[in-house]
Amino acid sequence: MSIAQKLHDIKSSIPDNVTLVAVSKTKPVADLMEAYEAGQRIFGENKIQEMTEKWQQMPKDIEWHMIGHVQSNKVKYMVPYVKLIHGVDSLKLLKEINRQAVRWRKNINCLLQIHIAEEETKFGLNEHELEELLHSEEFKAMTNIKIVGLMGMATFTDNQEQIKREFNHLKKMFDALKNQPTTQNLQPTTLSMGMSGDYQIAIDCGSTMVRIGSSIFGSR
Repeated sequence: MSIAQKLHDIKSSIPDNVTLVAVSKTKPVADLMEAYEAGQRIFGENKIQEMTEKWQQMPKDIEWHMIGHVQSNKVKYMVPYVKLIHGVDSLKLLKEINRQAVRWRKNINCLLQIHIAEEETKFGLNEHELEELLHSEEFKAMTNIKIVGLMGMATFTDNQEQIKREFNHLKKMFDALKNQPTTQNLQPTTLSMGMSGDYQIAIDCGSTMVRIGSSIFGSR
């Protein structure tokens, strides 16, 4: 089945209010262009250098999402063009994103990554760290970033009840965040959870953004 056909099938299986991020990491520009020609405009990459090279080569109406773990010293390379940074997991990283955004006179949308999985290899803040970050004076003073929601990855397991439990926990945190007063740099509208293997469960649990790669582009 072609990339275009797989993309069409996935788009027809998700509700209109759920945004599809096509995870194109490690895939050649030709594959991304096939998805682009089929109407896809949002692509997710996990390495800044690779994403920057693709941004340089591809049409400029594409939204580029950084979905991988971000190293502070690489932030400056994506600030000129990145649309959304998914994996913000520390105040230190947020400060660097804001610093570079000020330098470029840009405003950068970010998702705070929450650790919901049982695997220690996954990055993310816990509930206490999230509250601490949002109530810190340093966060309130940031002028060029906007937290638009939360992101999390469930445990890699076949246990659907566990996946559902983890997604429901993240949805509860998201709802609590939405109940807080919005400010210039806190306007939560996006809950990014769900990948190729579990996106239907994520949508059932309230996800508004799914990140799908292998189901579109094939395995890596």
